[in-house]
Amino acid sequence: MRKSFTRSLWLIPAALFFIATSCKEGGSTGDSANSDLTLEFEKYELENGLDVILHQDKSDPIVSMAIQYAVGSNREKTGRTGFAHLFEHMLFQESENVGQDQFFKKIQDVGGTLNGGTWKDGTIYYEVVPKNALEKIMWLESDRMGFFINTVTESAFYNQQEVVQNEKRQRVDNNPYGHTGWVIDKNIYPEGHPYNWQVIGELVDLQNATVDDVREFYDRFYGPNNATLVIAGDFEMETIKPMIEKYFGEIKKRQEVAPLEPMPVTLAETKRLMHEDNFATAPQLNMVYPTLQQYTDDAYALDFLGQLLSQGKKAPLYKVLVEDKELTSRTTAFNNSQEIAGAFRIIITANEGKTLQEVEDAIFEAYAMFEEQGVTDRDIERIKASLETDFYNQISSVLGKSFNLAQYNVFAGDPGFYKKDLENIQSVTKEDVMRVYNKYIKDKPYVITSFVPKGKPELAATNSMVAPVVEEEITENVTQEIVDTEEEIAKTPSAFDRSVEPAAGDAPALNIPTSWKTDLSNGMMVYGISQDEIPTVNFSLIIEGGHLLDDLSKNGVANLMSDIMMEGTANKTPQELEEEIELLGASLNMYTTRESIVVQGNTLVRNFEKLMALVEEILLEPRWDANEFDRIKTATINSIKRSDANPNAVAGRVWNKMLYGEGHPFAYPTSGTVESVEAITMEDLKAFYEKNFSPSISRFLIVGKIDQAQTVAALNSLESNWAAKDVTIPEFPVDTSRDQSTLAFVDIPNAKQSVINIGYLSMARDNPDFYPAEVMNYKLGGSFSGNVNLILREEKGYTYGARSGFSGTKIPGTFNASSSVRTNTTGESVQIFRDQIKDYKNGIAAEDLEFTKNAMVKSNARRFETQFSLLGMLSEMSAYGLAPDYIMQEEEIVKNMTLEEHKALANKLLDENRMLYLVVGDAATQFAQFKDMGFDEVKLVDKNAEEVELEDVKM
Repeated sequence: MRKSFTRSLWLIPAALFFIATSCKEGGSTGDSANSDLTLEFEKYELENGLDVILHQDKSDPIVSMAIQYAVGSNREKTGRTGFAHLFEHMLFQESENVGQDQFFKKIQDVGGTLNGGTWKDGTIYYEVVPKNALEKIMWLESDRMGFFINTVTESAFYNQQEVVQNEKRQRVDNNPYGHTGWVIDKNIYPEGHPYNWQVIGELVDLQNATVDDVREFYDRFYGPNNATLVIAGDFEMETIKPMIEKYFGEIKKRQEVAPLEPMPVTLAETKRLMHEDNFATAPQLNMVYPTLQQYTDDAYALDFLGQLLSQGKKAPLYKVLVEDKELTSRTTAFNNSQEIAGAFRIIITANEGKTLQEVEDAIFEAYAMFEEQGVTDRDIERIKASLETDFYNQISSVLGKSFNLAQYNVFAGDPGFYKKDLENIQSVTKEDVMRVYNKYIKDKPYVITSFVPKGKPELAATNSMVAPVVEEEITENVTQEIVDTEEEIAKTPSAFDRSVEPAAGDAPALNIPTSWKTDLSNGMMVYGISQDEIPTVNFSLIIEGGHLLDDLSKNGVANLMSDIMMEGTANKTPQELEEEIELLGASLNMYTTRESIVVQGNTLVRNFEKLMALVEEILLEPRWDANEFDRIKTATINSIKRSDANPNAVAGRVWNKMLYGEGHPFAYPTSGTVESVEAITMEDLKAFYEKNFSPSISRFLIVGKIDQAQTVAALNSLESNWAAKDVTIPEFPVDTSRDQSTLAFVDIPNAKQSVINIGYLSMARDNPDFYPAEVMNYKLGGSFSGNVNLILREEKGYTYGARSGFSGTKIPGTFNASSSVRTNTTGESVQIFRDQIKDYKNGIAAEDLEFTKNAMVKSNARRFETQFSLLGMLSEMSAYGLAPDYIMQEEEIVKNMTLEEHKALANKLLDENRMLYLVVGDAATQFAQFKDMGFDEVKLVDKNAEEVELEDVKM
């Protein structure tokens, strides 16, 4: 588990979480947000109505482009739900001048990355590329904005219908609590309200959508007059403006799209619903109150209310439900105000043996506590403390800047609205928080959902009606043959020949940031990189050992260590420690990996020394709080039990157990097992700490607006006070000598997808073949354009994605080819993987090797942009003793690889006849077929990798 103190992101809407860049969270010292926080830009409008926003940032030789359309699922209609998201998928297929499946390949070929996302209120597409490829992404984006619709075919549309349905199965149908959003929205928003349905849509609507629907949707919503184009990065104004006019200026306006007016809702009475969830192992309650749209005074105050009710040791929900009644180990409450309406939501997953009626009753007790205690100025200060650092973290990448500028332009009409947004947050008072509590929550009706394990309706809140959730039936796979007409694609007139792809020009030269290293007198190694773009630092203190140091009879001690260490110090209660970190506006978390315990922090530079003083106190003066220990154990045990409901978690657990074997720590989860955690005592933790916490096996990594001298000075006290000791990290044998193919099947009854993992133990990161193997694998499954993904997703439509790759640390890792596929395609999908791995050993085409080289070398221009990415570079360098220029050495490996070397590596490292083929899915319909597929061994295993008999499964 990960124990952390972080603040919430403010600027990027929660609806964009699935596509937003990885940002560390943090904040300021609690003073008013710095009035100098600026994000400079230029905005203008083309004659066709396209809003253009430009932001220059020459800190790295890259550019990002984001195009946001003012259309999300809120523009759909009953019977055609899920269409905005389906349409987003269609725009990655082809356009008049860009061939089938070439969008991803062309961007990767220049070293870039791309994707898109849809939410209730919008759709966005984005690319990040080296700066020499800017004109190419303009060509690509403008072609699908203005020259797309003539290329839509029945077969391409059918394929993406299948892909989206598999995304729904993966994210919703095959996950515990996956249908919660559907039940909530159907009951809080009335029929016909734009938020009444899910972004992913109804399965029947996805199946019934037609090509004519695509054309209508495109004409209505995908015109330049309904879009915002943002370009951020290293470019020149005098060249980019004529380029934008050339590629986008001639695209004709389409239908006018009127802005949606706010449509907040109210409830006349409380609605109580329940669902027996096939994948849940613990009951979960949601209480949802209607609120109002974003950027309103009440919405800002409601955001504060959610944090004050649920986050931290002082929060009433935590006090009552976690500490007093032990009903749960975690409390969550938040307001989600969107473009036209909002909702305030409380989520509680109950501990074993607790009912959701007990949870509901306790929530009202927490409300009473909140009313009695009220809100203090210090409470408000703690939340506001993070504003400045949150702002910097969100604009730490060109893509983050693009997202924010686009969002504010679309929803507030002004990309500079971020300043007003910050001011509005800063102006929230304790009186505002109490006012919105009384207005929207106290004594108000709500929607309450109880999702309980299958067969346990008694755990639901009382008087709940069964929600009409529709579960997909598992049927035989029927391939639909669609033959497109051979008519030539009609070309839309253009002022220039758009079939000519712009040349990318010379790629930026590799420019590896300068790093420094020093050793402290207590044995701790320190690595750093100075980056001056924003006034923050990110750091990691890595203590080697982690799960490797666990006693096999008490797995999970290391994991509990990283939790208990954050629960106060000898001189600070858990609540006091939490508040000190919050008032610095910092984030600080501690977690355990297979091979280390990591302390990770993010703060403004001016607060770095104060945060390090707290880190020292945490490390050297643990509190060993007995109450927190009991809570942490309960939370960990509950988490382990709940993982049984997650097919991906089950697959990972069985995979590791079968490959590493019972005598290796990697055969067991870092969190331990239920039995091992139950046996752990506080004395075990103290013994682990005394024996294994030492600077002699630690390294400190830092990136930010700070130099070596400042860093060493801030570490001076820790260097003096943390004495070294001898720590021996044990070594465990790893057997890589598999000699047969094994098909192992884990039964998840009625699973809508099968999770597939194929591979075996391979090599460690320091093996000379490791990086060449990553190069060799790239075209097999190392990217979206890998063979397995192109077949299983783009050709067959069986999955949302398929990948393959090598993993390895100081200990040999695995080769793993994986996917989640529609249940009735399980056998065929396994065979496709098997065939592709076998065929790959015949060698690849010269153009595929060239594509691999371009993608892997040119993408290095994006590798050094953010502090977090540079921290990853230092982590790899320090863990494996790599030279500061190791990335340049890797480039040479890529550039010099020949077709013969590629083929030899594939034959050396890929042997489909020795691999483990693990399938987690519905055994009743899918297991029997594997008996006749030529595997050396076929067996059923349980969730702990123990073999079970066939009769134990209902066929």
